[in-house]
Amino acid sequence: MKVRKFIRVFFFLLLVAIIVASSIYILSNLTQEKKQQNDFEEIQEIVEDNTKEESDSENSIDLYNLYLINNDVVGWIRIEGTNINYPVMQNSEYYLRRNIYKEYSTYGTPFLADYCNINLSDNLIIYGHHIKRFKMFGELEHFKNKEYYDKHKTINIYTLNDERKYEIIYVFRTFTNTKFDYYNYINFNDESEFNTFNSKCKELAFFDTQIQCNYGDKFITLSTCDYTSENARFVVIAKQIK
Repeated sequence: MKVRKFIRVFFFLLLVAIIVASSIYILSNLTQEKKQQNDFEEIQEIVEDNTKEESDSENSIDLYNLYLINNDVVGWIRIEGTNINYPVMQNSEYYLRRNIYKEYSTYGTPFLADYCNINLSDNLIIYGHHIKRFKMFGELEHFKNKEYYDKHKTINIYTLNDERKYEIIYVFRTFTNTKFDYYNYINFNDESEFNTFNSKCKELAFFDTQIQCNYGDKFITLSTCDYTSENARFVVIAKQIK
């Protein structure tokens, strides 16, 4: 009887310990997520330029003060009507798991591929984590819905030197083990190389946006993980509106 009682007490205490540990883990994650969200809201207030007239539909972005905090900032990306409203950093490995204050962060910070130049490259590759509840670049998966795309097709990019608008032309899912390395198309050496890139994007696209692009256009590529399949990536490509 004593052995049975001991076993029951042991498993009861083990169950309590598991519940307590799980609760602490969940609470810790929620606290961390809240802090990370607050950090992004804080830096959004730093960069938003509210000096425009109220008739303007959107505020501008002034990166100067943010650059003083961290000179790895190369730009800001915003898609109106979505959660995507973040700084863009240079130095991919570092900001994979760090915020703009260089503190550890599971959200990380969107970053420009190391081999891209924000002012010179033909195609800017920007990576961001796919966070649950459509945080960070998790929002991108909505773009496979044509109706959602129709309402949010413009991407705003702000740099220290200018403001740019891009119109989304392709939305697709691809895999890291395929032969199409979209992330390697940074500068198009000739029209043939551009046509190869354009044809493959068109082939993979969820739908036809009816938007034409040509050799010489400038592009931006947003890339994030896609958890619907192993080794999948979700990609949104937009061309600059001249």
